[in-house]
Amino acid sequence: MTAKTTIQVDEDIMKVLEQLKREKALKSYSDALREVLRESKTLRRSERGSLPKLKPFVREKHDRFD
Repeated sequence: MTAKTTIQVDEDIMKVLEQLKREKALKSYSDALREVLRESKTLRRSERGSLPKLKPFVREKHDRFD
């Protein structure tokens, strides 16, 4: 079981999460947030431009210089 925590969000964000949860029949707000995060990290077909067969970007383990 994963540890749980509480986060504070504005009411307008909460309403959007509630709506997403209903629309996609999600069980929890965590699932709604996971959906938002997953969608934000996925290239849409229109964003692939002239390379429609481009595979989704996958970040390498060591891809930054700190």
